[in-house]
Amino acid sequence: MRSSGPGPIETGAEVASSRHAFPRVEGEIRCGGFRLSELAKRFGTPLYVYDVRHLELRFREFEEAFRPLDLLVAYSVKANGNLALLSRLHRLGSGADIVSLGELFRARAAGIPAERIVFAGVGKTRMEMVAALQEGLYGLNVESAGELHLLDEVARELDVRAPVAIRVNPDVLPATPHEYTRTGHAHSKFGVPIDEALELYRWAGTRSSLLVRGIDVHIGSQIVDPEPYSEALSAVLAVVDRLQGEGISLEYIDLGGGYGVKYDGEEEFPLKAFAEAVVAALKGRKLRLVLEPGRYLVGEAGVMLTQVLYVKRSGGKVFVISDGSMTELLRPSHYGGYHLIERVVEDESAPMELVDIVGPVCESGDFLARDRLIRLPQPGDFLAVRTAGAYGFTMASNYNARPRPAEVLVDGEEVVLGRHREKLEDLIRGEVPQDGVPGSLTAPLGGTSSPKRD
Repeated sequence: MRSSGPGPIETGAEVASSRHAFPRVEGEIRCGGFRLSELAKRFGTPLYVYDVRHLELRFREFEEAFRPLDLLVAYSVKANGNLALLSRLHRLGSGADIVSLGELFRARAAGIPAERIVFAGVGKTRMEMVAALQEGLYGLNVESAGELHLLDEVARELDVRAPVAIRVNPDVLPATPHEYTRTGHAHSKFGVPIDEALELYRWAGTRSSLLVRGIDVHIGSQIVDPEPYSEALSAVLAVVDRLQGEGISLEYIDLGGGYGVKYDGEEEFPLKAFAEAVVAALKGRKLRLVLEPGRYLVGEAGVMLTQVLYVKRSGGKVFVISDGSMTELLRPSHYGGYHLIERVVEDESAPMELVDIVGPVCESGDFLARDRLIRLPQPGDFLAVRTAGAYGFTMASNYNARPRPAEVLVDGEEVVLGRHREKLEDLIRGEVPQDGVPGSLTAPLGGTSSPKRD
């Protein structure tokens, strides 16, 4: 769907380069050549907007940092699985890191070749293994003895060799914003201890239906210090050397993802320094490097737009009630995640107030920000929730029977609809009524506070 509404704004030299997504120009936040207020009015709110050029720039920067190595960028689909974004990444040469059959379906639908896909996750089912082997994926990152034994059984039934890597748990505890995002320590459900991993490799090496191909490690998410990665890499290379000494050669090392971005003024992950350390560590080794960036590529490339419904004063607090909620953006409620929230159109005359920005969902945990000092918006104003490109829409739900929002992609002077806003009928699609045919609304109901629909 191409833009047929208000055309792109002619901004000339005022528009910031794509290195900085969503600049404020003449008092209003923009994406490429478009005012965010125009996108909100045209497509409705809540709305996800992605800056495609910023995504492409981040990908190229990431790829270039590891240029001396044989690199497979396996984009982490769980960060944002929008099909249009995946298709763009495919055209850039990206592979995919997947954790479910659904993500495999998405990646293949976007054109990503099977030989550029790695399958992670602690609970792969028989059905998922069958699909992965039939598709011919590059590798399955195995996380337990039980999983490895089942994979061997499935591969024998299909008369194929399953390409495997063992996910090693190096017992590294990086600093992350939340305990849920630390996955490389001994008490995590992910991976296996090094001694157990060695035994699994030895066993796999005796099985004709298993092809020992690589080794995997993933220590967490939203990490801004490269040192834990260096620690994990050293532990994994020690395993590689030990296996080599036993006659088991590996083709690739998967160092995972989790590279942090700026949410609240924190330091961004030092990609260049990290890359230099990894290149030095792998110099002279015949190992392909697999990396799984997700948030690092798409986080800053997305915003969520929401419209203010009411401003309520109660109990000594000020509540800015918007049409965006935890069902569109779960990170603040689930992880205590911080997102910078700004008025789309600046108003320096508005007073500064300490507010809670909340949504309409019937939960006390439904908030986008708490005790946030901002210029007080008014009903009808649009707000931009920044750095929402990762773990935003992908964690959205229909809780409280709320249709999920639309997603649009902006590529310079062009805007493309990447996902239609869900309709009420979508909420009951697949359900089977038990007492006759369900009733229907006598008139269509609007689902957003904005007047126009996609």
